[in-house]
Amino acid sequence: MNNSLLNPQTFSRAAAQEVALGCLSDLVELARSSGADAADGVMVSGDALSASQRLGAREDLERSESADIGLRVIVGKKQANVSSTDTSPSAYDRLVQRALSMAENALEDPHCGLADPALLVETLPDLELFDSEEPSTELLFDWAANAEEAALSVNGVSNSEGANATWGRTTFALVTSGGFSGAYTTSRYGVSVSVLAGSGASMQRDFDFSTACHVVDLEDPLVVGLSAGERAVRRLEARKVPTAQVPVVFDWRVANSLLRHLSGAINGNSIARETSFLKGQLGKKVFSSGIEVIDDPLRARGLLSRPCDGEGVRTKTLPIVRDGVLQNWLLDTRTAKQLCLSSTGHASRSVGGPPAPSSSNFYLRPGSINPDELISDIDSGFYVSELIGYGVNLVTGDYSRGASGFWIENGKICYPVHELTIAGNLTEMFQTLQPANDLTFRTGTDSPTVRVDGMTVAGL
Repeated sequence: MNNSLLNPQTFSRAAAQEVALGCLSDLVELARSSGADAADGVMVSGDALSASQRLGAREDLERSESADIGLRVIVGKKQANVSSTDTSPSAYDRLVQRALSMAENALEDPHCGLADPALLVETLPDLELFDSEEPSTELLFDWAANAEEAALSVNGVSNSEGANATWGRTTFALVTSGGFSGAYTTSRYGVSVSVLAGSGASMQRDFDFSTACHVVDLEDPLVVGLSAGERAVRRLEARKVPTAQVPVVFDWRVANSLLRHLSGAINGNSIARETSFLKGQLGKKVFSSGIEVIDDPLRARGLLSRPCDGEGVRTKTLPIVRDGVLQNWLLDTRTAKQLCLSSTGHASRSVGGPPAPSSSNFYLRPGSINPDELISDIDSGFYVSELIGYGVNLVTGDYSRGASGFWIENGKICYPVHELTIAGNLTEMFQTLQPANDLTFRTGTDSPTVRVDGMTVAGL
């Protein structure tokens, strides 16, 4: 991949962080002196560049620069959040007074408050989340062009929905009256392409993408394009199949959706509100033996890595499932108080609202067999390559989604199928889930190919 059009570095990460922390320190100090018992401020600033093309013609070039500031004030057991795109010191007084006025009229929340000072991180670890190289617009157009041209070169590809190349950098800064002050900067590079194969009513669409914190880790756009084209062609001449109860194999590109359901079910908000099918399951076996799920915010160059959480709490690698047993919830300060536990360092934060729990690099540890071995004993089954719609009830665990992919016969993938619905219950699905060994870190929530036995596949 030719990266000769990377621009010389003019952005100073240290300067951007210093400016943000200085602004937030002034804002938090003003809030405290104006009557807040506690306060924290967050600033998110960044730049983004995007270039796209379709059928060989350049379409869009967009650049954005943004800076947003948020303030949370706590007065007694009441809290309020305000935000603004005006980050100049002249706007701080209005921001503080608006926040205090809102807090005065807010309902009491016995669980609100800043993080325990003993949990705050003192020095942010370097997780290699920032690459100083900024691509030129020509380089982004080159990436998009290479991806699309490669996809269109695949025999059977008939049209393109376009290719896109992106770059961005973001600085996150947080200051609290409880003693935390810290900032970190991330960068992101991406390329994607979507194409159509076939013609008329039998046309099929597919795509591929690559995203990375560092440009050297970005997959070659030619490889991305060829993959997208081959995936689209492979789906041609799709059939319908009758309704059956069979093993379902989730391709690694869609298997991560099962992890997202797990992440939602163990979120502290869901547990505190008792709106999760996993409530009461901490310390109990929810997967089969050998299954391990990990949340790792400290993974170097991870897409969802963070050296601290949204409250300044130190982050750590957290076992979620060990040998099939559920080990932890995902907690911020507020949900931890509700459950009489301690924060796990999973608070996320936007400028416009209070902290809330969320996962970081959330993944299922791979198994010991490859995907071919995973399906080798399936007489008849469904290999899912695309999921459609959302029909998952995290209160009951009921699962139903539209899907397309390939039919399995005698241990082999045989032909494409479409217009199917797969249904089951996540409690039972997790108990029979088997992972292959093809884990790839691509999105921040990642899974190898997995097999789930006994699901209902509704077709003809």
